[in-house]
Amino acid sequence: MTRYYTVEEANLALPRLRQWLPRLRARRQRLDVVQRKLSELAVKAAANGNLVEEEVLATQREAQRLAGEVDKLIARINGLGCQIKDIEQGLVDFPALREGREVCLCWRLGEAEVAFWHELEAGFGGRQPL
Repeated sequence: MTRYYTVEEANLALPRLRQWLPRLRARRQRLDVVQRKLSELAVKAAANGNLVEEEVLATQREAQRLAGEVDKLIARINGLGCQIKDIEQGLVDFPALREGREVCLCWRLGEAEVAFWHELEAGFGGRQPL
């Protein structure tokens, strides 16, 4: 069953989101770097076979650790009943009812409060002021 937020309830979730979203973004960015490194190591291994196996294993462990941290942070956010739409922007939607129909309250990291909403299909581009 979907939890519907009021604007006030969504605003009460913001302190936790302000704590978690920067950590999520940083770990996701680091994971991207580590995954690129793994790809580069695979190319080197295919090219000359002189790849140090320990480096590959250490990089794989780091990727697994970071992926686990990313998953945990996303689970925390989803556990609030809201939906992360863009990690890089810190964009979060809160399911809500407006005039009897399902919509999303929309907030982005850096905004003081939840001040926008959009139709379910409209997304960020269809944001409208409350």
